[in-house]
Amino acid sequence: MSAQPLRSPTLRPHRMKKEESFLGKLGGTLARKKKAKEVSDLQEEGKNAINAPMNPSTVDIHPEDTLLEENEERTMIDPNSKEDPKFKELIKVLIDWINDVLVEERIIVKQLEEDLYDGQVLQKLLEKLADRKLNVAEVTQSEIGQKQKLQTVLEAVHDLLRPHGWTIKWNVDSIHGKNLISILHLLVALAMHFRAPIRLPEHVSVQVVVVRKREGLLQTTHVSEELTTTTEMMMGRFERDAFDTLFDHAPDKLSVVKKSLITFVNKHLNKLNLEVTELETQFADGVYLVLLMGLLEDYFVPLHNFYLTPESFDQKVHNVSFAFELMQDGGLKKPKARPEDVVNLDLKSTLRVLYNLFTKYKNIE
Repeated sequence: MSAQPLRSPTLRPHRMKKEESFLGKLGGTLARKKKAKEVSDLQEEGKNAINAPMNPSTVDIHPEDTLLEENEERTMIDPNSKEDPKFKELIKVLIDWINDVLVEERIIVKQLEEDLYDGQVLQKLLEKLADRKLNVAEVTQSEIGQKQKLQTVLEAVHDLLRPHGWTIKWNVDSIHGKNLISILHLLVALAMHFRAPIRLPEHVSVQVVVVRKREGLLQTTHVSEELTTTTEMMMGRFERDAFDTLFDHAPDKLSVVKKSLITFVNKHLNKLNLEVTELETQFADGVYLVLLMGLLEDYFVPLHNFYLTPESFDQKVHNVSFAFELMQDGGLKKPKARPEDVVNLDLKSTLRVLYNLFTKYKNIE
């Protein structure tokens, strides 16, 4: 039988020393861990500084955006650009346009990236705009199915746009990857090609962050991406005229031109006890344009041919389009401006239309 250890008072100091030693080790371990974390954080900070040198601004990069293969790159919009009023307006105008086109389909788009990436909405939009049916599955849940549908839709889009000189700045992977820049380029091209009754904000650009992987390290650069130019440029009307020069180089003479045109139109509209003081707004509904053409050509325009008190955008576009038809019947060339531009209070477009009338009819009493 083994002897029981004696419970001697001399063991207590030994136990206390052992406990003190344990606490000391624990404290040392915590201190070392804290120091190691500080070192790790410092290393991480240094690595970020190396991977992203000379960044003009701090950009939040999502973890998935850093999972790149060697030489692969990914783009994202700088957060500051997303707050630009013109950028926000562009997105709002496009969303409203899509919802107007697809109202009968009971489709409501709220966010471009989340609602258009799988090809379902793009299919419906193209079918409605082009008045044709695409041979694709109605609903696809798998990624492969979505990309196959998207491929078919985009091929149909490219067949429409390429003959007209559009540069294709999107593909299946970028659209399905919810790249907002690619989606916006696509929608702007569609809106312009199909002459959408909307007014896109001009000269919209965004700062894009490009993340690349080189030799195992991430590198970021910033580039400016142009989404819209001018309406004339986007419509493919590259020829400049006197009004482009006037607006760009002689804005001081603009008031003289406006005054001359106001005098011209009032000389005729006064016969109906009508008077124009604001070129920008008073021709926007098309009524004065229609009445003016009747006065200039000396005939009465039947009231059932146009809306005397238009209320909706479409009714105003109808009036301006009808006035354009009367101009062509009178021997004038088809106006360079779009009816939608006049309705949307585009001064340059309105001046072009009125100046053409002034050139032909200025000597008529």
